[in-house]
Amino acid sequence: MGFYQERIIPYLVQRSMRQETLVAYRERVVSGAVGRILEIGIGSGVNFRHYSNQAKHVIGLDPSAKLLAIAAEADKRTGLSVELVKGSAEVIPIEDKTMDTVLTTWTLCSISDVNRALSEMRRVLKPNGRLLFVEHGLSPDDKVRRWQNRLNPVWKRVAGGCNLNRAIAQLIEVAGFRLERIDTGYMKGPRPMTFMYEGSARSA
Repeated sequence: MGFYQERIIPYLVQRSMRQETLVAYRERVVSGAVGRILEIGIGSGVNFRHYSNQAKHVIGLDPSAKLLAIAAEADKRTGLSVELVKGSAEVIPIEDKTMDTVLTTWTLCSISDVNRALSEMRRVLKPNGRLLFVEHGLSPDDKVRRWQNRLNPVWKRVAGGCNLNRAIAQLIEVAGFRLERIDTGYMKGPRPMTFMYEGSARSA
C-alpha cells in the first residue's frame, strides 16, 4: 500500500465523512440497527453517537489501521460495546448467521469486489436479519449518468477506490437480499456525486 493510500486517503475519508449534510442520513439509518451489529467500513467511528440503546454489541470492520486507531479513541467516549477488526468485507472474519444487523454507510462504493462483499454480509446475518444502508450511486437521470460514467475512472483513482456509478439497489437484490424499504434522491451538492440510496433489506 502506497503513501497516498495509507496516509492521505484515511485523512480525506475522515474529513469527508464528517460533513453536516450527512448527519440526518446517519441518524435515520444507524438508529435502526439492533442487537449484534456488524458495521462495514466503520472508519473513524463517526456513527457511534447515532446508535440507539437497542445496539447490544457493534463489530466494526475496516481495512485501514489508521482509521481504526481513530475509531478506538472515539469508542472510549461512548457507552457502546464495540469490537474493532482490521479486515476486508470480501472475507468477513465472522461465523455464519450470527449478526442481527449489518450496517453500511457510504461504503459499498469503494469495495473492490462488491458482489462478494454483499454475499458475505448475507452469510453472516441471522435468518431474516437486516441490512441497513445509505450509499451514493448511479443516478436514474441520463445526463447525470453520463457524467458519472465519464468522471468515474479519474474519481476512483483520487478518491480511494470510490465509484460514482454503482447501481446500489440492484447490487443488493442480486446478492440475494429482499429490499423492504428504499428511498432515493439527490443530496445537496454536485449531482454526479450525490444521488443517494437509503433503506433496508432482509437476508431471506
